[in-house]
Amino acid sequence: MKPSLSYPSLRALSASLREVREARKFGLRELARALEIDPRVLSQWELGVRVPPLEEVARILGYLRADRTVTSRILSLAKHAKDPNWLDSHPADVPSALTAVVQCERSASLITNWSPLIVPGLLQTPDYARALLTASGIRVEEVDARLVVRLDRQRILSGREPVRLHAIVSELAIREVVGDEDVMSDQIDHLLAVAEAATVSLRIVPAEVVCHPGKTGMFAIYDFPGDAAIVHLEHYHASAFLHDPEGVAPYRKLAKLLAGKALSEEASKALLRDAAR
Repeated sequence: MKPSLSYPSLRALSASLREVREARKFGLRELARALEIDPRVLSQWELGVRVPPLEEVARILGYLRADRTVTSRILSLAKHAKDPNWLDSHPADVPSALTAVVQCERSASLITNWSPLIVPGLLQTPDYARALLTASGIRVEEVDARLVVRLDRQRILSGREPVRLHAIVSELAIREVVGDEDVMSDQIDHLLAVAEAATVSLRIVPAEVVCHPGKTGMFAIYDFPGDAAIVHLEHYHASAFLHDPEGVAPYRKLAKLLAGKALSEEASKALLRDAAR
């Protein structure tokens, strides 16, 4: 099977190569000339149009003097670039999976997000996100790095061509206190504000809906114009990406089931206003 730009690991690899080059202040043609690579080929690698050979990725990283952590992360991406489904179970300062998520979010036309226990990352306030990351027991500097990325991701919901977001959230995520009461109050106010956007649909599954398969965990479905969808499954220390139709179909079915159990958009806003009191 020919690799597609929609493959999650290839999206992450192409973005990572570009980010390292730009961080070192190299132009694309300058780097291509230094490594004696056709600039058109290097451009295709950075765009995810072609899969770069592992040895060429290593040569690029060596020339750019990428540190050991970054090199290990990107080489791992290169090894899995042709995998339609991908598991990242070795999070670093900014995990490879997070790079893939960012690229999926930026190029998606529609994101369908289910979250049973916490507010989805795209809808979190800075204080809520920091409290959640801090409670995860990770290093302070890692919290800062992830917080910057998480907040930057939210730009896709605004601007000239915002991504459409269908967020289905359990009431439990709204009632569970993260940080303190002030943090939660601000978070609920933010949800109400975001829900007014024409491109955002926010619906709440009431807490009394006690038995449904969505309780097994959060997921996101990324739909792309002219390309196959990707499902992202996020867990504490690992993330999985599904690209083949057989893997994506059950999550489309589950999203439809959860939407059937959720309140309407207006009823969901009423619940949020009640929770804010």
